[in-house]
Amino acid sequence: MTTPEQKKVEEPKGCRQTIGSIIVGVLLFVALIIGSLTGVDVVGILGLNTPTPSGPTIFPTATPLTGTPEIPTAAPGLVVPIAVGQGFGAEKGFWQVYFTAPTGSRNPATYIDGIDTFLVRAIDNAGRSLDIAAFEWNLVSLTDAVLRAHQRGVQVRMVVDSEHAIEDRASTIKTLIDAGISVVGDERGAFMHNKFMIIDSQVVWMGSWNYTVNDTYRNNNNALALRSRKLVENYQAEFDEMFTGRQFGPTSPRNTPNNVFTQNGTPIQTLYGSEDATTRSIITVLNGAQRSIRFMAFQFTLTDVGAIVESKASQGVVVEGIFETTGSNTRFSEFTSLACLGAAVRTDGNPFVLHHKVFIVDDTTVITGSFNFSDNARDQNDENLLIISDPDLAAQYTGEFQRLWAQARPPGALNCP
Repeated sequence: MTTPEQKKVEEPKGCRQTIGSIIVGVLLFVALIIGSLTGVDVVGILGLNTPTPSGPTIFPTATPLTGTPEIPTAAPGLVVPIAVGQGFGAEKGFWQVYFTAPTGSRNPATYIDGIDTFLVRAIDNAGRSLDIAAFEWNLVSLTDAVLRAHQRGVQVRMVVDSEHAIEDRASTIKTLIDAGISVVGDERGAFMHNKFMIIDSQVVWMGSWNYTVNDTYRNNNNALALRSRKLVENYQAEFDEMFTGRQFGPTSPRNTPNNVFTQNGTPIQTLYGSEDATTRSIITVLNGAQRSIRFMAFQFTLTDVGAIVESKASQGVVVEGIFETTGSNTRFSEFTSLACLGAAVRTDGNPFVLHHKVFIVDDTTVITGSFNFSDNARDQNDENLLIISDPDLAAQYTGEFQRLWAQARPPGALNCP
């Protein structure tokens, strides 16, 4: 889907503007000569500096990782909003975060200027390699971007869920296969549920966001772009075991090079289902909550995780949660248990799907990824999950929580034990 570009129309310049431009040009020329002779920043004093362009960096291609201790990042410590037509975004240092903003529209003509615009731009900046793990695939904007990358000589490799990315009639994956791009299907009943990309061995894109029309313009999702050498190594090891080794699910090796590390002072833990002890790590973080636990969950059926959340609520920790409406009233969901306990839980107000898989703990730590809080994610699927401790990033996820909380519905009549 192509975003229409808005054309900028300039007014004709008058004679006075032309003379003014000549004067400024002369002043700049004189200032440069004086500065070169004296060492004084005359240009800066006169206010003639060229303004710095604004907007997200989209992490353009940088130097190769080999021999580079840290990858340069922009504006450390400063959170900068990213303007998204249909969505929200922000960046700080090594990370960028994006959230979809569904309008409820069923008209595909309105599906423009979403978060896919930024991933397309990142793919268009790729110069060497693009590794993709995708549960679903039908977004034309991304398909076209991947084709362009392939055509200009970028090595493109893909691992996908056979049923949902190859056999699905809406999928555009056949276009990529026909173009000669290497695509490996998992060929099994459980899900290859990952949604991540590694671009030029420099940046990882990950999150809850499937590369589909629905997940971009109808469903609530989040995506993270992270520039980190150690994180790239982690995701590359996971990708290679699926693409090269054809190893999926609980039998795949536990070979994450940097399970826990610090990037720019930010602690990060990387987990992969179903080979890692994902639930144990989630419980450890939740059990350490002192003030608050907030969550947005497409599925929440893990009883041991639910038990910890209930326990923290009974200890006075603020618990607030939004459940995807579908399935929330079944006996498997933790919705009724938490609501009957008195926790502040709601079902989402999106007429389509709340697809997040997020915990926010003490306004400091974010748990996010493809990992639904379910038995299948824990025991059978291929999943990825990050635990990141950064109050600035947590604030972005809290902002998304508050937007969805305002639309969500309180529990109706409950059948409490």
